[in-house]
Amino acid sequence: MRHRKHTFKIGRTSAHRRSLLANAVCSLIEHGRITTTLVKAKEVRRLAEKMVTLGKTGTLHTRRQAIAELQQVDKVGKLFSEIAPGFKERQGGYTRMMKLGPRIGDNAEMCILEFVENDEKTAALKGAGAEAAAAVAAPAAEKPAAEDAPKA
Repeated sequence: MRHRKHTFKIGRTSAHRRSLLANAVCSLIEHGRITTTLVKAKEVRRLAEKMVTLGKTGTLHTRRQAIAELQQVDKVGKLFSEIAPGFKERQGGYTRMMKLGPRIGDNAEMCILEFVENDEKTAALKGAGAEAAAAVAAPAAEKPAAEDAPKA
């Protein structure tokens, strides 16, 4: 019986698996979202969230730990300078998975893995509801009114 034996194998050697996960996390850091199978996305999410947590700490030691895991210094630099500071107030759940349905060729369950939005607009929309949505939409509504004004 394999009770409590969680291992992400998917028919690859340990070195291949480690490389696959590191490259997928680097692609997620570079592009902000990736499309992959559900099984891979669940494992990539685990590693990506650990890397963001290291990035939030921001020490030299955690930077070296991230470089040792991901093997790409430029992607770790982007993680520590751009992505992780946006999640300073968040206690976890830095990624989101959206299921797409089965893949045409082999019927594998596909999904999109992306970082949760962390800009002010989405925070304002979530925080204040309709009032914030009206405030965000108001500048867009003012532009056409200015164009319709009669010319002197």
